[in-house]
Amino acid sequence: MVDKVIATPAALALIEQLRAEHGSFFFHQSGGCCDNSAANAYLPGELTLGAGDVYLGEIGGIPFYIGANQYEYWKHTQLIIDVIEGHGGTFSLEGPTGKAFLTRSRVFTDAEAAELGL
Repeated sequence: MVDKVIATPAALALIEQLRAEHGSFFFHQSGGCCDNSAANAYLPGELTLGAGDVYLGEIGGIPFYIGANQYEYWKHTQLIIDVIEGHGGTFSLEGPTGKAFLTRSRVFTDAEAAELGL
């Protein structure tokens, strides 16, 4: 089965660093104005998930959610979570590390889209 979200080796390394420092956390990509549509890492209780959120899968064993409105725009793409040097998200756990999660994407092939029921 094709994954809706994957992570680069650099993102997986940063995920492990954050897990060692903070324990359990999750990702959410909202498409809101303040988070620059980035994948943000949150501790449990920092953001309430609900019916307006879509579970895409896990990266590095960490759950990944996206806002339903954002999902409608991106449902035909595989999200590829990467890391760049620079200031992390304002609300995201990686903020103080000097790195930031970055979302890239690629369009699913016709076969992948069919497998996903799109």
